Amino acid sequence: MASIIAENPLKLDELQKLDAYWRACNYLAVGMIYLKENPLLREPLRPEHIKKRLLGHWGSSPGLSFSYIHLNRLINKYDLDAIFIAGPGHGAPGVLGPVYLEGTYSEIYPNKNEDEEGMRLFFREFSFPGGIGSHCTPEMPGSIHEGGELGYSISHAFGAAFDNPDLLVAVVVGDGEAETAALAASWHSNKFLNPVRDGAVLPILHLNGYKINNPTVLARVSHDELTRLFEGYGWTPYFVEGGDPETMHQAMAATLEHCVLEIRRIQQEARSGSAVTRPRWPMIVLRSPKGWTGPKTVDGHKIEGFWRSHQVPLAGVARNPEHLAMLEEWMRSYEPEKLFDSDGRLVPELKALAPVGSRRMSANPHANGGLLRKALKMPDFREYAAEVPKPGASESENTRPLGRLLRDVLCLNPGNFRVFGPDETTSNKLDDMYEASKKMWLADYLPEDADGGELSPDGRVMEVLSEHTLEGWLEGYLLTGRHGFFSTYEAFVHVIDSMFNQFAKWLDIANDIPWRAPVSSLNLLITSTVWRQDHNGFTHQDPGFLDLVVNKSPDVTRIYLPPDVNTLLCVADHCLKSTYNVNVIVSDKQKHLQYLNMDAAIMHCIKGIGIWDWASNDQGYEPDVVMVGCGDIPTKEALAAVVLLREHFPALKIRFINVVDLFKLQPASEHPHGLNDRDFDSLFTLDRPIIFNFHGYPWLIHRLAYRRTNHKNLHVRGYKEKGNINTPLELAIENEIDRFSLAIDVINRVPGLLVAGAHVKEQLRDMQIECSRYAYEHGVDKPEFADWRWPQ
Repeated sequence: MASIIAENPLKLDELQKLDAYWRACNYLAVGMIYLKENPLLREPLRPEHIKKRLLGHWGSSPGLSFSYIHLNRLINKYDLDAIFIAGPGHGAPGVLGPVYLEGTYSEIYPNKNEDEEGMRLFFREFSFPGGIGSHCTPEMPGSIHEGGELGYSISHAFGAAFDNPDLLVAVVVGDGEAETAALAASWHSNKFLNPVRDGAVLPILHLNGYKINNPTVLARVSHDELTRLFEGYGWTPYFVEGGDPETMHQAMAATLEHCVLEIRRIQQEARSGSAVTRPRWPMIVLRSPKGWTGPKTVDGHKIEGFWRSHQVPLAGVARNPEHLAMLEEWMRSYEPEKLFDSDGRLVPELKALAPVGSRRMSANPHANGGLLRKALKMPDFREYAAEVPKPGASESENTRPLGRLLRDVLCLNPGNFRVFGPDETTSNKLDDMYEASKKMWLADYLPEDADGGELSPDGRVMEVLSEHTLEGWLEGYLLTGRHGFFSTYEAFVHVIDSMFNQFAKWLDIANDIPWRAPVSSLNLLITSTVWRQDHNGFTHQDPGFLDLVVNKSPDVTRIYLPPDVNTLLCVADHCLKSTYNVNVIVSDKQKHLQYLNMDAAIMHCIKGIGIWDWASNDQGYEPDVVMVGCGDIPTKEALAAVVLLREHFPALKIRFINVVDLFKLQPASEHPHGLNDRDFDSLFTLDRPIIFNFHGYPWLIHRLAYRRTNHKNLHVRGYKEKGNINTPLELAIENEIDRFSLAIDVINRVPGLLVAGAHVKEQLRDMQIECSRYAYEHGVDKPEFADWRWPQ
């Protein structure tokens, strides 16, 4: 049975044309993998026509183009506004083919014109130096999902559909991809799609049976088990199964049309004014042979319908005449002479099957979201300022005023801004946002939810305990032209390490593509940080995400460590207005000392790094030592060390520097935010000891500053994998970022203090021991240290 929708909607002529268009797509896919010359087989195929390196993936391509062209039919019939996401990792040939045939590729890349020479160049650039990759990369028109790492197609699709009420996002999910945890969680996204204000997502689970050389799990379970699985996820699955093209065309046409009409019915019913409930959205399970329409067997081995068709079914064609002949027979089986005219253009009766203008999925502006992006309406962040009459005299929760700012951004930007995070919005002290928008929720409700549940089908705060799903939603939302903000605990931001990697690389490439318009930055707040894991312990102490961010392109990455409320507000305002960046903001949610009034904070953030005069006593002199704080707790401890040193060595000249923008430490030649060498040397001196107290792993600072003049005198303290269930000061002592360790370090490194300061060092060590013993006995830090303030 090919389909449970027992209809044959295609007339014979329409069926024949649709199949011919599909053959043209498959012909192009094979040509991309193999050919650098003779694109239309106007002469017998010879070894010199073949690429030296055969790179590409055939197996999923026919199913992808099959789905794409059937969607095109319905776009024309119902004037759909639709985009296409290809989940299979190396499925680009199956999408590039229809993108080229509908003309968008040639419009964007005029040298790849719709003629024989254009086709030759189109084939040649695929998986070729200076060309394009085998994923659906940013260079591909219509792509917002590369699939270089599997698992994110569904979440990207939902992110694109949020607040796009007329958009249909068709997403083909590979059955290898469907085995990943990220993809498995993302099926639950249907509980967060409001049919009144959002668009629709139509998943097409493509079961072709195999991964690289193994069967796939979902392809080896029964029809009934698959049905129960997806019904359990809350979907209504429809099956299209088989291998005969004619039967499959009719089945896909009937099933896809049924699903599109069912989506329209759901939306119309929801938008009629009745109460919003969670619908059971349709999805399609497409079961077709891997490597469909390719060679059946090669050298006695099964190819079509088996894992050997996954990549290049005929690998040695340039050296093996028999394989070369098989390749030519394979390509000629698509009858290119009937598909393309004498100039190499798709014949007019087939060209007419594609949508036109922006209705082409490859030319839909939602897939080039910067074209639709509108700047956020922003309140004045100064209005949320903390009162700071004197530096270091008062405490506040750093993130709470940010929550009020985000609340008002939500109010000012309905339909254009969402906030994302795991089950942590309240924990992260951002819960003032609920005054503007509740948490999005379309699953069942219980009576007690009315008492603090903050749930609503109209919510714009997106919470689900899957960082993968959240990150995917946000990326899809940004890439289709909107704005967002993501907060998460520092220990668990590593869950999305690889997603960040992929997205940063996407932005880096997209930034260099002239036709891609800038999209809003991905803004990531890391909170519940390493230095305040009072109860979670060692496993929750890991600031290493910053090391990962530094690996990526300086054109994309930004890292900010604001030490107090007002610097955090200033940084957040800048980040929310920016484009084409990944902005990582590190700010703990607990109470911290406040240092700068708003005017001073703005000045400090504009510079990104600077001397705090009120904490320094070297004015008019060269300092004896430079003390640096970077991060909230490290800054506090560094300031406390300054006070200890001044008490014991009043003549010691200390310069205090705070770093907000971490990339200021790199040379200007390495990062656009980097300080030039003269400014760096002015701040950090040419030869004086620098004691740098850092939020993260200490070697990261050395990596950023290794080329600087005074690097040999740079001594960095940071997290060193020491800790467990500790009080804040005890954890600082364990990792030697505490005030006592810092002051001792200065005594050891400033000439004239090493011997003269011996008695002070002993006192400081005694104080360290006393603090640790007190914490073990009382479970808290000694009040005189926990409640420390900068002397007024």
